[in-house]
Amino acid sequence: MQSSPKIHAQTETIDFLLFDAFSNHCLANTVEPLRAANTLSRRPLYAWRFLTLDGAPVHSSSGMQVSPHERLDQGRGSMLVVMPSYGFRGHEGWRTVRALTSAAKRYSVLAGLDTGSWLLARAGLLDGHRATIHWEELSSFAETFPQVQTLRERFVIDGPRITCSGAMAAFDLVMHLIEQDHGQLLALEVAQLFMTRDSARSHGAPAGIGRRSVNKAVMAMQDNLERPLSIAQIARQVGCTQKTLEARMMAELKATPQTVYRRLRLNLARKLVTETDQPVSEIAARCGYENASAMTRAFRAEFGHPPRVLRNGDQIAAVHTR
Repeated sequence: MQSSPKIHAQTETIDFLLFDAFSNHCLANTVEPLRAANTLSRRPLYAWRFLTLDGAPVHSSSGMQVSPHERLDQGRGSMLVVMPSYGFRGHEGWRTVRALTSAAKRYSVLAGLDTGSWLLARAGLLDGHRATIHWEELSSFAETFPQVQTLRERFVIDGPRITCSGAMAAFDLVMHLIEQDHGQLLALEVAQLFMTRDSARSHGAPAGIGRRSVNKAVMAMQDNLERPLSIAQIARQVGCTQKTLEARMMAELKATPQTVYRRLRLNLARKLVTETDQPVSEIAARCGYENASAMTRAFRAEFGHPPRVLRNGDQIAAVHTR
């Protein structure tokens, strides 16, 4: 059985229905940002399980075996993600249709990733909805399911139905959902963790002038954590006034440049506290604080406790999990 984050009352539970020849790339691009959101927030925002129709293991297109947590008929949660990827036409028979139709009653949202849209449409679960699919299958999908409004988009969210065109688009979709659920700052931090080129922008929209300015500003901040620049200096590097940068950052991230910069520095501090044995005074210097006391006050205000408590708590947790 695969391990998954512990569920609590405010955790969104997502089940992945896998079929033989599913795409490792698509699955990783979906699950890893969720895992990162949990790690960065230090809260189990998301939990996930892997399901198959009959509870038997499946193999990805590259041969990786996944042992499911449960059969589909045992699953229920916030969202069911259908992920057949390759060979999807071999899975569109009555058995899959009946299982998906039944599952639709137990999940708030149904999502079809890559070619999962085809199976949802075959079960009649996309009738009257806007949807997309891997673009190699787009024309055939539109001809086969005229009752679905087919769109050439990276992903489409239409009420309780979500469809996505492929593995790279799956990452954009999950980033959009994290931003929608938990705010743009967390989405920004997740994007930075994965070193995406446009880490400051919403992945659901094209990058306009404002987004490009914000992205450049965030990169400048990231490059200057140990010796922080003034916001005016950041703005000059971006090529705009401080007032313009503040307006654009509020529009894109719903936060001031000062708030974003402080969050980036404190995230680095938290990482160093939990992953190294460096003294707090050294960590403070590496994160641009004049002394340990100043960083400790900011750390407590941001995370609710001082660095010492976080470090001790992680050490205790590590002992108990050995």
